[in-house]
Amino acid sequence: MLNPLQSSLLPPTTLGTRHLRVATYNIHKGVRGMGPTKRLEIHNLGLAVEALDADIVCLQEVRRFNHQEARTFSPTRFGVQSWPSLPQAEYLAPEGYEVAYRTNAVTRHGEHGNALLARWPIGDVGHHDVSDHRFEQRGLLHVPVRWRQTEVHVVVVHLGLIHASRVRQAERVAQLVAEQIPAGAPVVVAGDFNDWNEKLDHILASVGLHRAGPADQARVATYPSLIPVLALDRVYMRGLRCESVMVPRGSTWARLSDHLPLVVELDLQG
Repeated sequence: MLNPLQSSLLPPTTLGTRHLRVATYNIHKGVRGMGPTKRLEIHNLGLAVEALDADIVCLQEVRRFNHQEARTFSPTRFGVQSWPSLPQAEYLAPEGYEVAYRTNAVTRHGEHGNALLARWPIGDVGHHDVSDHRFEQRGLLHVPVRWRQTEVHVVVVHLGLIHASRVRQAERVAQLVAEQIPAGAPVVVAGDFNDWNEKLDHILASVGLHRAGPADQARVATYPSLIPVLALDRVYMRGLRCESVMVPRGSTWARLSDHLPLVVELDLQG
């Protein structure tokens, strides 16, 4: 079946390409709306992830399980698409992709966190709790990915809503890169930074991380998905150069989540 989301994106990648395509996407737990307008989008998000055709997909707000939503979208309710039986990260992974997931937040009805999907082999999965206060549970997912005989260290982030918390969490990201990743290794840090006031770049630059994108390009807006004005979703890199950056747009993409995905193509620095 033709994927209707595919036409919004760059040409498909192949395992032989020299570029590493990385996507970051806050999927809003696979559900949109409230009350009687609430709808399940996780099945359409599966098509979206496939359409991204990325080597590495960094996901935020991914449910491991949620009993309340599973009841709301029960297959016994006539006309309602059912809640997947698999955890969302596994459900969204295209065939042949490896999956890494770790929980950030435990709630009354379930758990959610960050995930990484990769068409290349992955190494040991690390998780670092960077919760700054009891009202927000946050974590960093650290996954080495073996690409073109090179180990690329990928860190998936979803930072807090309070500026002071984001600063401390960005400092923890910098500390992780400085202390736990080899100095010469390529690094990708991707996710939802919630940095609406653009105050974190200098912290990450202190360990050699720079935002992916052409130097002459304005910040790439991804939020809110209907009329994006804020560059909350970002990819930072070290030891890599950015060949392209894009955001798929259109009404179909806008309905899937409150964020649009960000897609970058990277290559090793020569």
